[in-house]
Amino acid sequence: MNKAENWQGKHFSCFTNRECEYFPCHAGADPESFNCLFCFCPLYALDACPGNYVFLDNGIKDCSGCLFPHQKENYGILMDYMPKLYAQLKDRSGRICCSPSDSLS
Repeated sequence: MNKAENWQGKHFSCFTNRECEYFPCHAGADPESFNCLFCFCPLYALDACPGNYVFLDNGIKDCSGCLFPHQKENYGILMDYMPKLYAQLKDRSGRICCSPSDSLS
């Protein structure tokens, strides 16, 4: 688990982009404490995550009601999920796909 003293209060764990055309991108979000670091949630690819999501009838994961990655106190939890995410993204050769020429199939 990511120890809070390693990231709490550090600038790398939270920033707010008030100049973004979509800020704040979630209804009901507190603009004073909104974390834009995970603008696109890295946990979206996981079937189960700690956020507030629903699966639509067409199978799409809808996170529009989720503020979990945008709350600065959740940085450590998000980082704890990274190994699970990386394991899911491994391709058949056992490498993490990390360049445009790599394939996720």
